[in-house]
Amino acid sequence: MIKNTLFLIPFLCLFFSLTAQTDTDRPYSINEGTLIGIGGYHIKNTYLSPVNYSGTGIRLINERMKMVAKSDQRISTYQAYNIDLSSVRNPASTVAAITGFADYSFGYHYRFQPLADFKVLTGAFLKGMFGFVYNTQSANNPIATHVDLDLNVSAMGIYTFRIKNYPLTCRLQTDFPLAGALFTPAYGQSYYEIFGLGNTSGIVGFSSLHNKFTMRNYFTVDFSVLIITLRVGYLNSLYLSDIKNIQTRYTSHNLMIGFVKEFISFSGKNLKKEHGYQSAYY
Repeated sequence: MIKNTLFLIPFLCLFFSLTAQTDTDRPYSINEGTLIGIGGYHIKNTYLSPVNYSGTGIRLINERMKMVAKSDQRISTYQAYNIDLSSVRNPASTVAAITGFADYSFGYHYRFQPLADFKVLTGAFLKGMFGFVYNTQSANNPIATHVDLDLNVSAMGIYTFRIKNYPLTCRLQTDFPLAGALFTPAYGQSYYEIFGLGNTSGIVGFSSLHNKFTMRNYFTVDFSVLIITLRVGYLNSLYLSDIKNIQTRYTSHNLMIGFVKEFISFSGKNLKKEHGYQSAYY
């Protein structure tokens, strides 16, 4: 039995080597966009104050898409980094607050192509988020912290059309969570009680559509200028929750602009080969 197994090892190694070579001979490109934006922010968190705060902020997004090998061009990966900061004030402009949020998303889309220049993508991804709202003039509980992990569903449409042979690629994307877990202190419970005194019971809660709803609506247009590809767009973000008598409502509207690049990740002897590839975006 052992001899037979040892006899098969060289053939198995050869098989996997040939399979790997086939995959690397025709790699899929990675579509990466990096955008910066500015816009209006509206913040309400009753853990800190029952008043709405408004102001301006900036946002930075980096997102990547790539086809999955051996999926018959049906499945693509999606990952995104997002950072946004804002400075907001109460209606009387007497109290200021600073907000900051950072999140990372990774998941998959299944692709349909009803028309040659039109793709429809549906899928799901995990999203982890850390954020804070800091009230600069609050003495007792000056900061509200967010730590969320969500399972999001996502839908995207990508359409390429031409104006006098000049190509434009439009994308409309919507994401929202179905379920997740998050950091949930009680109303009036200070962070000193939680982290200093160790009163950690119940600080992690379950979230779903009954107590939390967030949505991201994203519209972009890609076009070429000389040797670069620009991406401009509009992003609307909404975060609503009502947990343990604490209500939050965060909304933002950002105008975005940035660059797009298409590249292949390979190394070694493959650098000397010519590759055919397919974009997950265009």
